[in-house]
Amino acid sequence: MRTNTVLIADDALFMRTLLRDIFIEFGWQVIAEVEDGEQALAAYTEQRPDLVTMDVVMPGMGGVAALEKILAQDASARIVVCSALGQKQLMLKAIKAGARDFIVKPFRTEQVREVIDRVMTESRDSWNGSE
Repeated sequence: MRTNTVLIADDALFMRTLLRDIFIEFGWQVIAEVEDGEQALAAYTEQRPDLVTMDVVMPGMGGVAALEKILAQDASARIVVCSALGQKQLMLKAIKAGARDFIVKPFRTEQVREVIDRVMTESRDSWNGSE
């Protein structure tokens, strides 16, 4: 069975490390860790991961702009946005722009697992034409 791949985009090294450890625990392959939207777009274009976790607030190109650019080139991209409660408006904007789900910081491992399972299951169902 093929291992799922993930791209982690967050400007905070601590958050990237935390997410990386969670994904590795779940048996995923972390194919890239980036700290801004431009790097996320480049890494997505080159690697085409199964899932992207995208912080909404990053220096340079933010998460919402990167999400829009990724979805413009691949409408089936699975992007989950991560942000603190204080950025509710940006989270809503990201969901409207096409994010599949969101994770609110600070998060617990169980929350990340629930979101990942939901996004991957919905994506498979859509891909199989059952929606």
